[in-house]
Amino acid sequence: MKAIVVGCGRVGSRVARQLDRSGWEVTVVDEREDALHRLGENWTGGFVVGHGIDVGVLERAGIEEADAVVVATNGDNTNLVIGQVAQKRFDIQCVVVRILDPARAEFYATRGLRTVCPTSTAISVLTDAVRSCEVNREKVAG
Repeated sequence: MKAIVVGCGRVGSRVARQLDRSGWEVTVVDEREDALHRLGENWTGGFVVGHGIDVGVLERAGIEEADAVVVATNGDNTNLVIGQVAQKRFDIQCVVVRILDPARAEFYATRGLRTVCPTSTAISVLTDAVRSCEVNREKVAG
């Protein structure tokens, strides 16, 4: 299985390493060559320097043979454009896009993109944590 990960920051680099450890053939795309250090000195996957919106960069990364594309740059708009290019132009069935804005994540999920919204996840986890404190306080008071 072949995956392309666009964005080699904290999230993208970890996703790439985990997929690599799971036996995937992984190529990472990032604008900054120095982002390669995030993958570690033993990185054996591919690395392409360039902007993921550039179709030529995606082609050099091997998108035409990819089974999955993960898009995790630091910009929602960039991630959405790259995700849609992967999905519609290259017919990649498994495109997963990180979107920080919950409303945008929901909107694009209804259009077939697999969106992951860490903001929504944080809201849910934090709210649940507060509610669990209320439950524990009621138990102590009772």
